Amino acid sequence: MSDPEKFRRETRAWLETNCPPEMRRPMSSEEDTFWGGRNTTFSSEPQRVWFERMRDKGWTVPHWPKEYGGGGLDPEQTKIVRQEMAAIGARQPLTSFGISMLGPALLKYGTEAQKREHLPKIAAGLIRWCQGCSEPNAGSDLASLQTRAESDGEDFIINGQKIWTSYANYADWIFCLVRTDASARKHDGISFILFDMASKGVSTKPILLISGRSPFCETFFDNVRVPKSNVVGTVNRGWDVAKYLLQHERAMISGMGERGVGRPLGQVAADSLGIDEQGRLEDPILRGQIASFEIDEAALACAAERAVDLAKAGQAYPAFSSAMKYYGTELNKRRYEILMSAGGIDALEWESERSKGGARPRAWLRTKANSIEGGTSEVMLGIVAKRILDLPGA
Repeated sequence: MSDPEKFRRETRAWLETNCPPEMRRPMSSEEDTFWGGRNTTFSSEPQRVWFERMRDKGWTVPHWPKEYGGGGLDPEQTKIVRQEMAAIGARQPLTSFGISMLGPALLKYGTEAQKREHLPKIAAGLIRWCQGCSEPNAGSDLASLQTRAESDGEDFIINGQKIWTSYANYADWIFCLVRTDASARKHDGISFILFDMASKGVSTKPILLISGRSPFCETFFDNVRVPKSNVVGTVNRGWDVAKYLLQHERAMISGMGERGVGRPLGQVAADSLGIDEQGRLEDPILRGQIASFEIDEAALACAAERAVDLAKAGQAYPAFSSAMKYYGTELNKRRYEILMSAGGIDALEWESERSKGGARPRAWLRTKANSIEGGTSEVMLGIVAKRILDLPGA
């Protein structure tokens, strides 16, 4: 990039012109997130306008090549776009497991035909994806998975079950780990395959959480026929693809520790507790907790930028995503503990109109799963101990 400051000025001007004011406000419900997909609907006209403008510019995935629906930006330009979006509080125009997880895996391991078939649809929000990894007896020990794919001519016949499949009941396609060689060691004999959730033999069942709401499902495969050409990478070498994808999943999950476009905790707490004569939060103990939290929040943001810079320099460390995932999810749990404290007894309201259907306590309960999904905090710490710190006996 010859002139980054010129690009920044142009980006800032474009965002000011094209991002609707409604898309610069903090999100207040799940409807404010646009996932795309075959049966998608927009929650508002500004949401539609914002998505379509960003899609047409290639900025739903600014760092992807233009031939796959992206913006073709280099890492520095991509960083500038994200910084300028954050500066005006702009929402992400499209949230997608296709963008955050499958896309990077396809770019690295997919055939050219697979890239041209799937990546432009992901970038345009045409297909919504879910992830088929965990099973009832293969969670943290994912390589023990038993969903099997048996060869039948040009196809595989898939039978088995997945669990904790986020938004499977809304997804159009699934990227799935299946066992294609039952006689191989558990990390071998696994393949990474893509197929349509509308295929005959695929069914889902939502799982209810203690928060009263849940994105999770059980997913069942009963003689599902899938072309072998849908395997990403090499048959029986799907664990390589999975490890790479999990790095991106953990980086994505770690992002929940960053504030993003939400209001600062101090402002939220002041609504409930008020401020003193000096304009500070009335409760000094809570004020100290929030200050400590915001320092750690800033540290996470700096670490995320460092990770991007290392990747740009070709020095990315695979296990760093595990450290980020641990830090980000534990930080998000702290955020909601503080929010509950700041709300006092009012934060316990569960169904009243005043509490928007118990949004705060339901979100607080939901965060308890953050340190489990995508790899437990204990597993993440084990990876850090072994792969980064090289501790004896790890």
